[in-house]
Amino acid sequence: MLRSYLKIAFRNLWKHKSFSFINVMGLSVGMSACFLIALYVHFELTYDAFHKKADRIYRLATDIKTTSETIHYGISSWAFAPNLKKEFPEVENFVRVSVKERLVRKGDLKFQENKTVFADSSLFSVFDFKLLKGDLQTALKEPMSVVVPEKTARKYFGNADPIGQTLLLGDEGVPAKVTGVMQDIPENSQIKGDLFVSMVSYTQHFNKGIDEDWGSFGTYSYLLLKPGVNPDALAQKFPSFLENHAGKMMREQQMFLTMVMEPLRNVYLYSTRPGEESGSMTNVSIFSAIGLFILLIACINFINLTTARSVDRAKEVGIRKAIGAAKWLLAQQFIGESVLICLIAFGCSLVLSTVSIPWFNTLSGKMISPGILNNLPFVGGLFVASLIIGCLAGAYPALMLSSFEPVIVLKGRFRGNASSVLVRKGLVTAQFVISTALIISTIVIYTQVDFMRSRDLGFSKDQMLVIKTQTGSKRDAFSAAIRGLNGVKSTAASSSIPGGWNPQAHTMIENKNGDMQIGNLDVYRVDFDFIPQFDLKIVAGRAFSANFRSDSTQALIINEAMTKALGYSTPQEAIGKKFDQWDRKGTIIGVLKDFHYKSLQETIKPLTFRAIDWWNGDLLSVKMAGRQVKETLVAIETQWKQKNPDRPFDYYFMDEFFDRQYRSDERFQTLFLNFAILAIFISCLGLLGLASYATVQRTKEIGVRKVLGASTGSIVGLLSKDFLKLVLLAFLIASPIAWYGMHRWLQNFAYQADIQWWVFVLAATLSITVAFVTISFQSIRAALMNPVTSLRSE
Repeated sequence: MLRSYLKIAFRNLWKHKSFSFINVMGLSVGMSACFLIALYVHFELTYDAFHKKADRIYRLATDIKTTSETIHYGISSWAFAPNLKKEFPEVENFVRVSVKERLVRKGDLKFQENKTVFADSSLFSVFDFKLLKGDLQTALKEPMSVVVPEKTARKYFGNADPIGQTLLLGDEGVPAKVTGVMQDIPENSQIKGDLFVSMVSYTQHFNKGIDEDWGSFGTYSYLLLKPGVNPDALAQKFPSFLENHAGKMMREQQMFLTMVMEPLRNVYLYSTRPGEESGSMTNVSIFSAIGLFILLIACINFINLTTARSVDRAKEVGIRKAIGAAKWLLAQQFIGESVLICLIAFGCSLVLSTVSIPWFNTLSGKMISPGILNNLPFVGGLFVASLIIGCLAGAYPALMLSSFEPVIVLKGRFRGNASSVLVRKGLVTAQFVISTALIISTIVIYTQVDFMRSRDLGFSKDQMLVIKTQTGSKRDAFSAAIRGLNGVKSTAASSSIPGGWNPQAHTMIENKNGDMQIGNLDVYRVDFDFIPQFDLKIVAGRAFSANFRSDSTQALIINEAMTKALGYSTPQEAIGKKFDQWDRKGTIIGVLKDFHYKSLQETIKPLTFRAIDWWNGDLLSVKMAGRQVKETLVAIETQWKQKNPDRPFDYYFMDEFFDRQYRSDERFQTLFLNFAILAIFISCLGLLGLASYATVQRTKEIGVRKVLGASTGSIVGLLSKDFLKLVLLAFLIASPIAWYGMHRWLQNFAYQADIQWWVFVLAATLSITVAFVTISFQSIRAALMNPVTSLRSE
């Protein structure tokens, strides 16, 4: 019997090649899209899951409350974790991780390693990073010991054994011995690095004594709790711990600390605090929904295409029932055919997924998966899903086909019942509700990303080259050398630039009541040329000037947001007010017009500017002129090699650097667009199925109308009218749903593009156009059919 079922199934598939192809293609594309989305969702949800003790690891974060605000840090004081380990038996171990930039040299090789990670020796005890060579317990124990990942080992040592070899760190070339080689860290890990240096190297050499400073913040600290420890109970002991060690400091500085423990597995997706890496649970939920919707659309498409063929198989069912076939056997036959189609689609989806994974990795900006063979559990899940889809999606067509009355269908009077027509129309409407909602959402996402990229930021970033330099005399000598080059308009040194990292300083500024208001404020250390070079606007007072010697030691410039925080009604009122910041006291000499020095996802915060010290400000911004950018860049690099032969020429362009903040949003936009197109494509296949069904049902009517003189256009309009009503109904349902979803999504941005009326008009136009083109394909074909063929009974 099984052989007979398979023979009949393959005959029907072969007889209706176009329907079979569309059915298989729709299912395979839907399965492949769902498979890729499942990989992405699993990747995001399993960040740091490879650590065996992940359920006992907590990130130690900090809240800092001042007289004017509360700052929520993801970092902690250098002194917190070691002292917690000493005083609380609940803490089994700890590790501090601090990411820095360091020049690293080996012979003629020199690289500015942006992810040089200083870590305690307990790194390999708390986390499950695999060490291929070296001792887990001692690899990061001694000062100036280094562990390198495999890729870094190949970069510096080739095929030679790195153990025992020396790397030179920093501008001064401090020798560090390689004590271990670690396996490359998984992509979905928050802790990543180009090389790992022992923490004692930092606390005893690069920043001696910092681990005893309770008010210095700059490290990510992780606590490993003992099994069975209640983290909430432990957290209740932290206030007295802080009072004992830092109470005096907090009261003197009017800066009160609160320690917060965040479960490691929650940090990436759920924490709102800044971190080295962060994801979005909202985006994960959106993609999960899209994956399910695409699969749902593919199933609806399958049902519609199968029922569209029901008229063709009505007589077959009637004959088989007339000769004694049981209803359940017929249902079994049709469900078997459905499962067979799904299994064929499963095989095609494996091929599509294999081809698509590299493209998907590129779109997502992450190595989600190296290949399909690395995700066999997902392949198995997709196989099971195909069986379930085959049974569930084939159940309705099978029950409908097996319920035909043989007397009716053999007399040729079968037309289908009203309920089945209603179901099919409802399914197509559901498809286009999803598709239209995705179209609206895609347009809104595009407008928001374009809004962020095109908004006036309040500063100039075009044709601005930023070079990572040494501080002090070498920086100044290089700056003087390139100022005379053709194509260089000006240069400016600073510690920070818009879009980049900037430190925060404990600051006291006189407010409108005459009190010294305390806060931890963002700080830019800049030279006299920075403000004019970046076209920052002074709205009160003046900028730094070499004509005023006190500007280097006693002057501060603030932004408008800072004047509002101090309670001044106009920027001019802040001029001449006193400040105390980082051992520098003086008066405010100027107020800058607010500019977006961070992403548009954040509001503009209070910002301070102080004149650069000779030893800090390792960024040199070069304003370039004209179109000879490449030639100017070559000339600058030549001067660099002459002035700084021991350092690599490390540079980037300001506009590209600032726009990196929006990469995750752009990737989200691109992924969303691609999957929306897939959903719309599969929906069109479903609409084609229903149009085909209606056309077959009305073949004789079309023939009669043509004989009576109906034009091709009128017939196309007749066949299209009902379907376009469904699309319009879908638009009316989808619009409020999409508006609500996008309104919620836009709340993630401090500055938002409005959802304009034209978004819905454009979405409706696109939906109707795509639907009409899809329907017209079948309608025109039916309208052009010879009426003799349409009216023939046999």
